[in-house]
Amino acid sequence: MPDSEEPEHIGVYLRLREVFGNPGDRSAAARKRRVKVEGTSVPFGDGRDPLGLGDVIDGLANRMGWTSPLARSELMTSWAEIVGAETAEHSEPVGVEDGILTVRCDSTAWATQLRLMRAQVTTTIAARYPEAGITAVNFAGPNAPSWKRGPKSVPGRGPRDTYG
Repeated sequence: MPDSEEPEHIGVYLRLREVFGNPGDRSAAARKRRVKVEGTSVPFGDGRDPLGLGDVIDGLANRMGWTSPLARSELMTSWAEIVGAETAEHSEPVGVEDGILTVRCDSTAWATQLRLMRAQVTTTIAARYPEAGITAVNFAGPNAPSWKRGPKSVPGRGPRDTYG
């Protein structure tokens, strides 16, 4: 190899430099685009660790505003943990409307007993499920039978001497 000729790898480098340019010769706008911006995503950088499915779902629920309905449904499913297993056998939450939880009881005696425990139940719900927005609890007894409809009903006032 003669001394006047340069090695092949240097020639390739110089040719590529001619074609693509010297980084120092680029425009100011091109140099600004090349400046590394703080907080950009880089492989193996901070914040690139994978998240668990629960964390992703919690973040999605918070962004979409689903925390209140989810807390209400969780409250309904964990009613036995809030009031105890025996009480849960005789009562069940039916719905939430305007921040008032309605609970249907098997008998008026159970409804009365739960009315006496209302402060304790409301405090427990507020502590465990604050996102549910429950402000009060309404305990109702069983529905009384209606004599207005059915096979033995008559139009109008009907007979009044039923229990005579």
